[in-house]
Amino acid sequence: MRVKIFPVDVTYGITGSEPEIRVFGVDPAGRPIAIAHRGFRPYFYAVVEGERALAGLKRMKDVISVSKESKKLFGRPIDVIRVTVTSPDKVREARERAKAVTGVKDVLEADIRFTLRYMIDKGIKPGWVEYEVEEGGQLGRGVEASYRALGDPVQLDSIDVPHLKYVALDIETYNPRGTPSPERDPIIIISLMDWNGNIYLFINDGDEGKMIGEFISKFNELNPDIVFGYNSGRFDLPYLSRRASLLGIGLPLSKYGTEPEQSTYGHWSIIGRAHIDLFNIIDEMSDVKRKSLDYAAEHFGVMKRSERTLIPGHRIYEYWDDPVKREELLKYARDDVVSTLRLGEKLLPHVIQLASISGLPLDQVVEASVGARVEWMIMHEAFKIGELAPNRVDRESEPYKGAMVLEPRPGLHENVVVLDFSSMYPSIMMRFNVSPDTLTDEAECDCYVAPEVGHKFLKSPRGLYPSMLQKLVEARRIIRDEMKRFKEGSPEFIYLDERQRALKIMANAMYGYCGWAGARWYRREVAEAVTAWGRSLLMDAIRHAESMGGKVIYGDTDSLFLLNDENVVRSVMDYMADKGFEVKVDKTYVKLLITESKKRYVGLLENGEVDIVGFEAVRGDWCDLAKEVQETVAELALKQGVDAAVNYVRAVVDELRRGGRSVDELIIWKTLDKSVDEYKANAPHVAAARKLLERGFKVGKGDSIGFIVLRGEGRLADRVMPVPLLKGGEEVDVDYYVEKQVIPAAMRILEPLGVDENRLIGKRGGGSILDFLG
Repeated sequence: MRVKIFPVDVTYGITGSEPEIRVFGVDPAGRPIAIAHRGFRPYFYAVVEGERALAGLKRMKDVISVSKESKKLFGRPIDVIRVTVTSPDKVREARERAKAVTGVKDVLEADIRFTLRYMIDKGIKPGWVEYEVEEGGQLGRGVEASYRALGDPVQLDSIDVPHLKYVALDIETYNPRGTPSPERDPIIIISLMDWNGNIYLFINDGDEGKMIGEFISKFNELNPDIVFGYNSGRFDLPYLSRRASLLGIGLPLSKYGTEPEQSTYGHWSIIGRAHIDLFNIIDEMSDVKRKSLDYAAEHFGVMKRSERTLIPGHRIYEYWDDPVKREELLKYARDDVVSTLRLGEKLLPHVIQLASISGLPLDQVVEASVGARVEWMIMHEAFKIGELAPNRVDRESEPYKGAMVLEPRPGLHENVVVLDFSSMYPSIMMRFNVSPDTLTDEAECDCYVAPEVGHKFLKSPRGLYPSMLQKLVEARRIIRDEMKRFKEGSPEFIYLDERQRALKIMANAMYGYCGWAGARWYRREVAEAVTAWGRSLLMDAIRHAESMGGKVIYGDTDSLFLLNDENVVRSVMDYMADKGFEVKVDKTYVKLLITESKKRYVGLLENGEVDIVGFEAVRGDWCDLAKEVQETVAELALKQGVDAAVNYVRAVVDELRRGGRSVDELIIWKTLDKSVDEYKANAPHVAAARKLLERGFKVGKGDSIGFIVLRGEGRLADRVMPVPLLKGGEEVDVDYYVEKQVIPAAMRILEPLGVDENRLIGKRGGGSILDFLG
């Protein structure tokens, strides 16, 4: 009997003395099933010299077999001995014993986790897989059918969208002391929403244990395949797990009936299910300027901020304590879990495709760094061609000359076109066969030579990186053609669209992997050569544009900003196409404001949107009011003119002085990167943290410290007041907020337009915090 499964989690157990791979997922009907596969054992490779090592490796404890194999390492042939071990938990000890065997020079691939070793060797990635099976066994709770595999799995080339059941999880905690502590502060609300839109609110009525128990019961009744959260790996799940532990009730959410536990890359794993922390995906998206759930949900059209309940995080306890406000808190909790689930629905196809291409399981792929995703993709390809994975080495990052960034022409420019080299770095790597295994120091060779740096790369054979990139590019081309068969917005179209996007992302990420000091296949020369060719190409395009009479106002890495001249634009595109590189129009700005600083500009696009790059709107050490001012000033300056922007700033300043702004807009949040006693300088957020510690609050590394600045004498650090200690009646230092937050944020936009800050500042004055609290 053959069974198809879409895996959501791959784990293993020990049956008797034999390891057993266990694949949890759904079948084409959406039924939760599991397949157990025995017969696969962990192994590693020993690099040896002479024949004596073979006998020594055979005699080692916990070794089942040894065999000679011919492999490649950085493209060069190498003879190794494969050492197969009884079980995954014995690999580390066997590795250390092998290193001590006479004749063993090195040990490779001993750090590859067993489940991923299985997936690499069997040639499977997240996506539809087929097994020859027989019925038998019972693999956990919530599994409708369990099977035993009779042979190796087969990866299917299918675009069938799996019928997955998913829930969103969110908790609210009591936090009168600021950042809540699970050792002290109870959970007051647990929110759960399922794939059918049903919302379940579990409320602490004085018995927190009872509330958690009711949540556990409903969660396991729903039996989801996917669990969405937002910052759930850093807050919700560890907090919930710790509170349950302290109450002595446990948190059996997995299909084994076990608790969530911290696993690879720090993610919180729920066996048999995929826990996906959506914050990790949003955090990587540069176009999402503010990373909080409410802004992310608005960005993706899930829920407008103007249509949802918003409560400052530090005030949740106030709403809980006030019977009149508690209903509003429940609405807030409901809006949070709805936003999380709908955001999960939007992002799940993307997560599935990233997992499918990288080879990492669904929950691990969102936690892994971009470099780690690329590396596992390479691992799959390297295995196919007999290329061994080098060991990771702790090394310092080696500096090298990066991309070209031109000196900007500051000022306001109209009708500016941005030309973009399509996948510049991947194209360079394919065009010039740039790869760790083609790098050579041969004096005489048939090579490509990188400009400036002189690194040489063999023209043949095709290198590991260029071969992979070619496959990614070709796969993307085929998928884009395939998309034409389906209606836009259909499940199949979305599936394919996300796949082609993930292919592009992974291809573009390969250059970054080249220069990542943590990479197994690290070679500084590879990254250095790629950027050298990139600089050469950009300069070539600039020279050609200027020879045609074009005016270049800025250039950065793979983009060229030109005053829009159709003939010049077309000529540059044709010129670079003749050299084998595609250049296309990326954006057209109706107006573009460029500052004197590199990588800092703001433009009005043809569709009326304002594109802000490199300004404080994305910084974390500005209060919300400063961020709002900068974004609004940018939009007004470009759409209505400088006077409108100046008048707006003046109005904000006047409103501040009248006490017309909420204190919540003035809170500055900054995270402690280390423990308080490790700081030598008394920065404002550190000073605020020390004040909390003096009052008995628990504060440590990773906590976000919120504070406001009060009027008074002395240094800024002496005048900060942490949010939990605000009592009312303190005078806010309005001058500070005007002169150090609002005005500087506005002037980043207005100064290049000739505005002097004196136009923005009126009279000085302070205000009572009671005014701000209304």
